[in-house]
Amino acid sequence: MAETEGVKSQDTPFEGGPMDGRVLPVLLGMTGHPPKTYRIPVPDAAGGPPTVLVYRRVPRAYGRRTGVVRGWKYRYDPDGGSGLGRIRWPWAKGDATPSGKPGGPTG
Repeated sequence: MAETEGVKSQDTPFEGGPMDGRVLPVLLGMTGHPPKTYRIPVPDAAGGPPTVLVYRRVPRAYGRRTGVVRGWKYRYDPDGGSGLGRIRWPWAKGDATPSGKPGGPTG
């Protein structure tokens, strides 16, 4: 398969779940890394909605002296979408206070 100019891929191993032991070419982003999550829709045999397998990117190995990540792999996430779809700001402390207002009750 010819590689299109500007589009790069990397053979990335999968571990756990139904894809355990397989190696697939995954497109790299602008930073040169594969995406943090990889979703694989699996069609339902009965014609229902497809089941989506979710894999999370984890470091494959670290360099001896530098400790820099030396490749990526995907690990199966059986929960499937926990913690996705919401931005986590470093200064946010989680959910709102029970009263719904910052600073708590005044009286």
